[in-house]
Amino acid sequence: MLEIILKSIVIGALGGAAIAAGAARMFHAPKLQGMGAFRTLGEMNACNGDPISHFSFGLGFLITSAAAALGTGALTQDVLHRVIPNWAASIVTRGGKKENLQNPANMLIAGAFIGMIVFVLLNTVSSLVPVSIATVARAILTPAANNMINLVMPLLFLWAALDSGKTTGLWSISLAGVMMLVSGNSLPGIIFGILIGNTAEEKGYKAKSTRTLIAVVIIMILMIAYFRGFHTKFLAMFGI
Repeated sequence: MLEIILKSIVIGALGGAAIAAGAARMFHAPKLQGMGAFRTLGEMNACNGDPISHFSFGLGFLITSAAAALGTGALTQDVLHRVIPNWAASIVTRGGKKENLQNPANMLIAGAFIGMIVFVLLNTVSSLVPVSIATVARAILTPAANNMINLVMPLLFLWAALDSGKTTGLWSISLAGVMMLVSGNSLPGIIFGILIGNTAEEKGYKAKSTRTLIAVVIIMILMIAYFRGFHTKFLAMFGI
């Protein structure tokens, strides 16, 4: 157990520091090279620097990650991409200091601290569970975790998109439907819609940044559709 804790502290600190700093650096792209995931940036933008929103968002995925750890003994990508950066953001934005969200140094320190806690928690919990119980947990909790990701989270993000205005809501609904058809998960489409909608509302459709973002999203969706073989299914519907 002591070995697991020590390794979790080291790996959690290194991984948490890197992913949190990388998420902050993405706010400065293209002037600085970003190291984070595109979806992480979109989800953190959706929380808009509100400490409670960042904490509750990370908490939701901590629960699903804990379920996966109990059922399979492995940590999911949500730990690094969603839990740690959002909890780090929750710490650095306390007191209304939203600007700290874009500060790689502050996020690095907070991410290292959160990484140690999260890794120790998840790794020790999973190591204490007997194999027989873990098998039962996998059968029960894994479907619940999937429902959380595939059903609950898209609805929460869509709700936030609709509250942001007609433009953001329309883009989110439209792209959510497209991504549901293409990938079976509407959440990426909702995030794309939030990004495009907010950019369009702030800068207008004639702005170069808005047109570039729309073009990038379209290209990404087409690539996802191609590599998932959606085009063959679409053509098959018409007997081609």
